[in-house]
Amino acid sequence: MDTPLPRFKSPEACAAYLRANGVNVSELARANNLPRLVLVDLLRGKRKGHRGQAHRAAILLGLKDDPSTLQLAA
Repeated sequence: MDTPLPRFKSPEACAAYLRANGVNVSELARANNLPRLVLVDLLRGKRKGHRGQAHRAAILLGLKDDPSTLQLAA
């Protein structure tokens, strides 16, 4: 997927967006060097995306903001 996914409020909204746009979760995982089951678990709500690969996947799916683009309040 060339363009980043929009920010979603829930895993269900993200899954619906992927289905509506014909995005294959396996191909998305392969293209971003992530295990498919991590993406599937995030979309099902079984993982929260706090650390490691789940965190990277949550950012990719638009479930979390990218910490490198966040600005800290001074």
